[in-house]
Amino acid sequence: MFDFSKNPGHLPLLSRYVAEACCIHLGEEKRYLFEARLGTIISESGAMDIPEFIAKAKADATGRLRDKIIDSMTTHETYWFRDTRPWEALEKSILPEFGNLLRRGEKHRIRILSAACSSGQEPYSIALLLHKLKADGLLEGVNLSAFEITAFDISPGTLFLASAGRYSQLEISRGLPDFWKNSYFDSTPSNTWTLKAPVRSMVSFKRRNLQDDFTSLGVFDLVLCRNVAIYFEDHFKHDLFNRLAQVIFKDGLLMLGGTESLLSHQNLFQAEQIVGSFFYRKKI
Repeated sequence: MFDFSKNPGHLPLLSRYVAEACCIHLGEEKRYLFEARLGTIISESGAMDIPEFIAKAKADATGRLRDKIIDSMTTHETYWFRDTRPWEALEKSILPEFGNLLRRGEKHRIRILSAACSSGQEPYSIALLLHKLKADGLLEGVNLSAFEITAFDISPGTLFLASAGRYSQLEISRGLPDFWKNSYFDSTPSNTWTLKAPVRSMVSFKRRNLQDDFTSLGVFDLVLCRNVAIYFEDHFKHDLFNRLAQVIFKDGLLMLGGTESLLSHQNLFQAEQIVGSFFYRKKI
């Protein structure tokens, strides 16, 4: 394990590099996190100190060392239908209304974006809801192929797991009632659960950084960016929400985490309560 105490003055260099790579800002008081998440990686790289480690990461044409750093430092906390009320709003109001728009011909497709999707539980939760609404007759006359769900994350490791749609017993139990598991997943002898192909195929995964320009992804009717902005500094959050606004249709919706708000963007979004949960509707 790499000894961070030998050159404590080098820690700000590592902090800045991590912030540039994945937007996560950690001060020197978080040294324990650097030790826990990067100590082994630095040792395995053969670097004698932090400046050499950063130089190796920047010089690695394959990007593998940088990817290891990103995988280690990014937070992968996620679970199915995280926070109950927003999902009730999606099931009871938002997704059925999207279906109405398609039925009336006012829309030919509905585009949904899950930003910082981690290992896929969030976008797959939307796909599961759509399949249930279809089975319950609430999307009658609507082809589910008219719903296009795009999800992105910075971590190549979590994207690989997300694309496979395969989850451990612990992952499958976090927020997922038995109804969903029994109806839409196949079990394997290794005690894992794989999402059935019709649901899995509804989501396309891409690698993107929250620092990127999102316009190449197109424009969306609903964007989810939940429980991630809390890790960022205010100036980056402001810029992030401006860039997300650029890829949301007028009257489209932005869904944030329960502790996040858009008070600084009232010129772009109007807060709206839907089935007991707050969403932000694009004004212009």
